[in-house]
Amino acid sequence: MTSFLKRLPSVLGALLVTCTVQAQTFPSKPVVLMVPYPVGGVSDFIARTLSSTLAKHLGQPVVVENLGGASGGIAAQKVLNSPSDGYIILQGSPNELILAPLANASIKYRSEDFRLVQMITVNPLVMLARKDFPASNGDELMAYAKRGAAAGKPLTYASVGPGSFYHLLGEHMSKLTAVPMVHVPYKGGAPAVQDLLAGQVDIFMTPYGKGQVQLVEEGKLKAPAVLSATRQQLFSKVPTLDESNALKGFVFDIWAGYFVHKNTPEAVVQVLHKALGEVANDAVVRGQLEAQAMIVPTPRPLAELSKLYADNTAQMRAIAQSMNLQPQ
Repeated sequence: MTSFLKRLPSVLGALLVTCTVQAQTFPSKPVVLMVPYPVGGVSDFIARTLSSTLAKHLGQPVVVENLGGASGGIAAQKVLNSPSDGYIILQGSPNELILAPLANASIKYRSEDFRLVQMITVNPLVMLARKDFPASNGDELMAYAKRGAAAGKPLTYASVGPGSFYHLLGEHMSKLTAVPMVHVPYKGGAPAVQDLLAGQVDIFMTPYGKGQVQLVEEGKLKAPAVLSATRQQLFSKVPTLDESNALKGFVFDIWAGYFVHKNTPEAVVQVLHKALGEVANDAVVRGQLEAQAMIVPTPRPLAELSKLYADNTAQMRAIAQSMNLQPQ
């Protein structure tokens, strides 16, 4: 022990030098931004909007890679299976990192295996529906769902996979109203919207952008309600579910952020945190994201981000437990 104590200053000094070198040399090659859904969805739009600006601040190319499946779990696991050196960043949310492990038995990671480096957006949610859906607000929605369930034709709702946030929203709605509904999972938002357009599924509660707004404005889809506390600017004529009697208090949104393996060196995390904060403050990036109805929050310190992530983990696990969500 005495020998170790004598060597401790030199060990600490070596660690300090290593961290300093890592901070000075990272990144020295392209960085991969992993998107856990296919091309064409809201998550993909976020990544491609900021990738070039992030590359400018990191001084290296940023490559966007799309890998859908297992409610985002396949992409998240790939990040964990890669070296924890900061060269692969997951664009994730509570959906992929907290809920997916609770619902999918094949997913072996836990939310604590990841570290939140920075938030990028808070995304309001809309309920999209097939164009001929016979409801224009929450009360009409639930009246239709009750009639369908009684006739043996329950309402169908899409999600981006079993155990996803959007799956839980549907299950939560069904439980609150005691109306049976049928879950239809997809690998991402884009294929879910395609089936909405084809009339193969009734509704899809999802983040949205101008693309979805345009589909509604053109009459190709319908928007019976938004899930925010107040009406949304891009859907100003669409009521909130909270305005209805049947779904009073049904208010939700979802946020997205950037995650790395928890064992990523602190010096590398600091570099990524600084660069992603600069991206979030970039006027062009903010303008493009906000034009798509997204809220870009003020960059937060790492300690505050850790607390936010831990708090969200506890909240989501409590909802899953209340619904008796079991891994399948």
